[in-house]
Amino acid sequence: MIRVLVVDDQTLVREGLAALLGSLADLEVCGEAADGEEALRILEESAPDVVLLDLRMPRLDGLGVLEALSARPAAPPVLVLTTFDDDAALLEAVRLGARGYLLKDVRLDQLADAVRTVAAGGELIHPSLSSRLVETLAGRPGRFDALDLPDPLTRREKAVLRLAAAGCANEEIARALGLAVGTVKNHVSTILSKLGVRDRTRAVLRAYELGVL
Repeated sequence: MIRVLVVDDQTLVREGLAALLGSLADLEVCGEAADGEEALRILEESAPDVVLLDLRMPRLDGLGVLEALSARPAAPPVLVLTTFDDDAALLEAVRLGARGYLLKDVRLDQLADAVRTVAAGGELIHPSLSSRLVETLAGRPGRFDALDLPDPLTRREKAVLRLAAAGCANEEIARALGLAVGTVKNHVSTILSKLGVRDRTRAVLRAYELGVL
């Protein structure tokens, strides 16, 4: 059973999400919060597996919650669900540790699958947002002049990372490069290790900062 904390300042939206997610056999809504301060307080009591978080809220917004959680070593993963369609907010949410980012026009099955993915340690950003994230990063000056790592990425690893940055799943990357899915997974693991990050989204961020992509 995956325990979910729903955080949204709009009562109807919050209660609707809680009712919909709670109707699924493998999901349990363990708490609801109307703002960021309440979320951080309830989080201590409810011990959720995933925090479903809105960005625009009174007192403490979603980015504030993410910043507070980033300082906690055992914080649960966060899935951002918002109508706040803003590239800067998306980039900042990812930088602060959000493991997923969806807009509120998703279907229930998509939302539920995202919750399961994040709970299992994965990460998920809606493909349209993923491509915009890449475009935003491409227009930002990197903080490093060149890759400064003991083991630079190989040409094949860069190709895998470019496709991952475009929102492609491992199976799609495998088809595009003529590789086995297991080989792609191995490349992704190596990329994460070389870049010193824990997931594909942060690998893309790091690669752009280093001038690798």
